[in-house]
Amino acid sequence: MASLMDDLTQVLENETAEYQRLAELSDDLREALIASDVPAVEQLTAAQEEVANVIQSLETRRAHIMNDIAVVMNRKPEELKVSTLEQSLASQPMQQQRLADARGELTQTMDRLKRINQTNQTLLRQSMELLEFDLNLFRSMRQAPETANYNRSAVNTGDLLGSRGFDAKQ
Repeated sequence: MASLMDDLTQVLENETAEYQRLAELSDDLREALIASDVPAVEQLTAAQEEVANVIQSLETRRAHIMNDIAVVMNRKPEELKVSTLEQSLASQPMQQQRLADARGELTQTMDRLKRINQTNQTLLRQSMELLEFDLNLFRSMRQAPETANYNRSAVNTGDLLGSRGFDAKQ
């Protein structure tokens, strides 16, 4: 059981380190979004995907360890949480403290990452709105207004004025 707890604590510490790395990349991504540096955004996104893959493998490993601990403790795996493990380690204060520290640090890192991601989401949304505005502006500059020409049945023909702007030959 002690080795399983050590493995779980180690996996939580590794997850914390990877999430901190992801938070740093997300900070860099925010700066790249602000600077509108598309190549940097692409590179940072690729780096974030690599870190996410490492985190996913650590998550899988943590789930396997939690299942093994549940079998040893004769509990259902879905009922077992890290906080309940902390409580069950009351007789082993050193391991309990190490597990509590690992969980607390991971929680703080996740909260920081959540705030950064919300900021980046807002920046992305604003960038997309600005791009849409620019595209609409360019489209409207290329379109000429319709004339008020009517055919014999009094229906607007929808003829467009010339797109050259000012016509000096009138």
